[in-house]
Order: sequence, then C-alpha cells, then structure tokens
Amino acid sequence: MNSEPIWGQSAQAFQQFFGEHWVKTLQSFQQIDPKAPGAVPPVQFEPGKLQALQQEYVREATALWAAGMKAPVPKDKRFSAAPWEHNPLAAFSAASYALNAKVLTGMADAVEADEKTRQRIRFAVEQWVAAMAPSNFLALNPDAQQKAIETRGESIAKGVQNLLHDIQQGHVSMTDESVFEVGKNVATTEGAVVYENEYFQLIEYKPLTAKVHERPFLMVPPCINKYYILDLQPDNSLIRYAVSEGHRTFVVSWRNPDAAMGDRTWDNYIEDAILRAIAVVQEIADAPKINALGFCVGGTMLATGLAVLAARGEHPVASATFLTTLIDFHDTGILDLFIDENFVRYREMQMGQGGLMAGQDLASTFSFLRPNDLVWNYVVGNYLKGETPPAFDLLYWNSDCTNLPGPWYAWYLRNFYLENNMVQPGRLTVCGEQIDLRKLKLPVYVYGSREDHIVPITASYASTQVLPGPRRFVMGASGHIAGVINPPAKKKRSHWIREDGALPPTHAQWLEGAQEQPGSWWEDWAGWLKGHAGKQIAAPKRYGQGTKYKERMPAPGSYVLQKA
Repeated sequence: MNSEPIWGQSAQAFQQFFGEHWVKTLQSFQQIDPKAPGAVPPVQFEPGKLQALQQEYVREATALWAAGMKAPVPKDKRFSAAPWEHNPLAAFSAASYALNAKVLTGMADAVEADEKTRQRIRFAVEQWVAAMAPSNFLALNPDAQQKAIETRGESIAKGVQNLLHDIQQGHVSMTDESVFEVGKNVATTEGAVVYENEYFQLIEYKPLTAKVHERPFLMVPPCINKYYILDLQPDNSLIRYAVSEGHRTFVVSWRNPDAAMGDRTWDNYIEDAILRAIAVVQEIADAPKINALGFCVGGTMLATGLAVLAARGEHPVASATFLTTLIDFHDTGILDLFIDENFVRYREMQMGQGGLMAGQDLASTFSFLRPNDLVWNYVVGNYLKGETPPAFDLLYWNSDCTNLPGPWYAWYLRNFYLENNMVQPGRLTVCGEQIDLRKLKLPVYVYGSREDHIVPITASYASTQVLPGPRRFVMGASGHIAGVINPPAKKKRSHWIREDGALPPTHAQWLEGAQEQPGSWWEDWAGWLKGHAGKQIAAPKRYGQGTKYKERMPAPGSYVLQKA
C-alpha cells in the first residue's frame, strides 16, 4: 500500500486548515463590531507594518509554491531529523508552517495597543502557533512515522501507554521519574530534621569540616517548589557546597499544603515559618546573629521577614543572599501578562478566603511560558514516538510540584505582582508591622541569571536600588534554575561582576562596567559569605541542641515526600 498520497492529503488538509485560520484571525482582528454587547474595542494594526507583512507574505508564499516539493526544511530543531529533509511533502509542510507562523507573530507585533495588550496578543499567538506545528501530528511527522514503520507499530503502542500513564499521573513526563527517589539518589546530603511545625521542617546538615564558622547559615527555598533543588546530586548541591565551606547549614523544608492548610495566609508563613526558622537556628547554635539565603519567592519571604523584624527593632541576620529574587516587582517579565486587576480579583474571590492553588496548575503555567521546550517536545517524544525521556534530576524536581494556600497566593498576587507594595515605605502591613525596606541595613549579595524568564535580570538587579545596606550584585549565565545550580567543578558558563562595586540606577548601566568571568559565581559568593560568617569554632558533634531540638528523623525528612 502506498501511503504517500494519504500523507500528501493530510499535509494539504493541514496547510488549508492553517491558512484558513490565519485568514480568519486577520478578519476577526479587523471586523470586531464595537457596538456589539460586551464587545471590546477592535484591534487595530499599524498600517505600514501590516502592509509590509502582507507584501512579504505574498512574496515568500509565491517563492514557496514555486519551489514546491523542493522547498528547503526550515532551520528549526523540531524539523531537524533526517526524515523531514528526505520527505519533500514534509519539508514543504514545515516550510509553509514556518512562513505562516512568522506572519502571525508579525501581526501580533503590528497591533496598535499598549505594550501589555500587545504582549498578551503575542503570547496567545505564540501558544497557538506552537500547538499547530506539523511535528505535533502523527499524520504530518515523518520522523514519528518512520519510527512506527521500523518498530512495526511498537512505538505507537508505547506512545499510547505513555499517554495513559501521564493522564493518570496528571502531568506530561519530562524525565524518567522511576529512576529517582528522594533521599536515595536526590536530596542525599547527610543531615537530620531538628525542628518542625505545621509549615516546615528544619534540617541541619552534618559538618564536613573539623571547624565551622560561628554564625550558622539558614537557607530559605521557595515554597512554590521543594527544597531539594538545592541538593540534587552531591556534585551540584549548593547545600553540600555550603557545608564543605565550613558553614553550619540549616534548610527550610516546606510542608506541601493540603486542605487543612487552605486558610493559611502570608502573615502565617512569615511569622510561623520565616521568623520561627531564624529564631530556632539562633537557639540551636547559641548565636546572636546568623546568615541567611533566600531563593526565588523564598527570597521575597525572607526580605519580608527581615523587614518585619526591623520594624520591631530586631536585627538577628548579619547578611542576606538573594538568588533570582523579586523584591521590586516593577518588571516581572512575561508573568506580567497574566496579572491585572480582573485576574487578581478573580483569584481573591476563588480562594482568597480559603482553598488551595493546585501545584500542577502552577507547573503547567510555567511550562507554557516555553511551550516548545517544556510541552510539545515531550508530547512528540512520549506519545508520537513512544520514547521514554532520559533521566534528568532537575526535571524530576520540576515535576514534583507543591500546592499553595489560596489566601497566601491571592495576597501575594495583589500586594506584590499587581501593586508592588513592599517597595513603598509604610504601604504594606505584615504581621502587624508596617514594612519599610529602608530599615534593612545589613549587607546583601544579590544574584540574577541573565536569561531568567521568571525573574528577569532587570528585576533581580532592581533589588540593589531598594535595599540600602552594603550590596554586591553578580550576574550569571543561563536561566532561573540552571544559572543558580552551577557548581565550580563543572567549569561551565560565566558570571559578570563589577570590580568597582558601582550600582548605577539600571542593569544596562551596570553591565557597561561589568567584566565577564569564566565559570561559576559560587566561589565569588563563598568568599563574600566568609567575610560575614565570623571566626571558626569546633564543629558540633551532634545535631540540634539539648532535648528541645534533637534529631527527629534523618534528612531529607518527611515533608519533602508529600505529594501534591
């Protein structure tokens, strides 16, 4: 049986469908009736840009149809496998898709509107374009078809099994999750839980040096994820690195909230978690001051807690490190597309008084910020080609999602993402105290990742403009996670520093005087932290202190094992 005519019919139908939808999209943008009930104003295009797009489309479409079955395959990793090049119909389908996708994206950029509206339209178009790639359809993907032929249909059967498995588990598999087990081959740094309440377990880690610095070190990871992003493997564990540098290290391991915690607020998490963790570490180490680190929203919570303490006249933290942290929410990058008064008010009505923000919903939102890499890539591999994704510790952690209490989440959206209240002195009240960041005089180390799509590098840098104490800013290569988890031994990526220590108003100005340094930023940070850690003392022989803070269970504890 010759399958080429059937394949050709499928490709033709797809291109007709895509083309018709492109035309309808254009027409819908131009023909909205502003007098219709509930109608929004029609989207207008910049005439010059639209005319240029139309002319370019006609010119490139004419050239594409003239090339016909000799059309080259677009330079796109989705179409990089040999079968795309060897199948003329597939090559033509991919080339036609690339042209239509480029024009649709250009149309979004040509919209006459405020920047936020234009970015929202572009985001919606990008989502649709990503979903409509011919590589996502078995009838149009020659690579998947060839594998089906070579395996005599076994890849299709395996793909169906993968699909059913992922439906059952509630998310697309990004890695072979069966390979990993928390406490066995991830989160393996030796330690013990020495305190717990309903919000967190506090883990103390076994010293790796004969002496430790007198000031203990507390890490606050994001409660949106589990703590072991800081302890994936021994060779890329920031926790183990800190311990090896002679710091008596403690880490907050957040509880994965269930319905019983659905009424917990931001104030609860600051008073009963952040401030409690600081106090417990002080007690265990018998230390008047400690050093602290906050990662992502853990950094936002740490900054809030420090501001509450400062308002009370208390300053128990000698230095703070903020990794890819938003404190000034003026520029939140692509996430700003989702945040406006209507969205926040909807979330407040939905869960502001109680309920849970499901972890999987949050994970899906973050995945669709990069749909080709974090969604469709796995749809094609897992389901169309029947493959098992390779084992990758970071992606295993990424799939191990956590819930959030609804009131915590709704308050966070309004007061940080929407209204940016923390940088306005006296505007925000937390735990009964008015927040004023000008009272935070402690030294801070601020790290941002250059390609971060969750906390833009400009937003990381903005912390240097609202924190008044001694500040050091360092920029690393890569993104939100890979930039942070970059151990020196791997000799990967670069980081940027300014030897003069200047912190001009904008990141662009800072970058003009910055010097690129090869390798990880960890060693620079370790040198800075050492300067705030105090003298060296004998390492403790046991976990905790006395009977009040004794070993409850080995690390990684039990909270980290709770599933959303």
